[in-house]
Amino acid sequence: MPPVLIPEDPRLISFNTLRKSVGWLGISLPAAMLTGNLLWGNCYFIQDSNSHYYYTITGNLFVGILCAVAMFLISYKGYPDDKSDNILTTLAGICAIGIAFFPTNNNSADACSIIDLPLSKARNLTHYGFAASFFILLAIISYFKFTRSKGIMTHSKHMRNKVYRYCGVLIIFFIALIAIYGIFNKQLSAIDKFKPVFWLEWFALIAFGFSWLVKGELIMDDTPEEKAMLIREGLASGGPHHH
Repeated sequence: MPPVLIPEDPRLISFNTLRKSVGWLGISLPAAMLTGNLLWGNCYFIQDSNSHYYYTITGNLFVGILCAVAMFLISYKGYPDDKSDNILTTLAGICAIGIAFFPTNNNSADACSIIDLPLSKARNLTHYGFAASFFILLAIISYFKFTRSKGIMTHSKHMRNKVYRYCGVLIIFFIALIAIYGIFNKQLSAIDKFKPVFWLEWFALIAFGFSWLVKGELIMDDTPEEKAMLIREGLASGGPHHH
């Protein structure tokens, strides 16, 4: 008689919903900035970076999305027997709050700003510090934390681990390109009009968001056969296995 699939604990459903919420918010943030400014601000210009939308008509939405991501990350606990999961996601959440409440200087070449703040080198450096730390932490979580498993490693889990590692590497790659562009800005001024920082940030956010959507089992979930095998293993060992 084949093993009966036991319904998932509602808390696990909420856990995956949390993961998917983080993923969708990350991926959709730049799109929300572009669409909001186009529809409500009559602004057809892409800002120099996502952070520059703080000064536009979608500034409150920018802060709100970052605060929502921060709330989800801080409330995320990960493996119950490994506090490092909670520490890393909490730090990433704090960084998201820092990005929101220490805005970059408003120096976008095609500014669609409706508010302004005095230029501040300290605030600007703090903003970039939080932003760099945020992405580095997300890459670490995807590459090192999402790839762990206890018990049998299914084929689907192997495939998911490849995705997590690719996403972690891509996040670092895109952020490294932003750093190179910042260092050699004068030499690369010819591409300023293409807003490379905005697009590279979006690519990094897509990698981040996709990793969390996979972790939330939106796609690439274990097959019914693999789930049945995991149930048999859990019953044989006397308890469930985190996968």
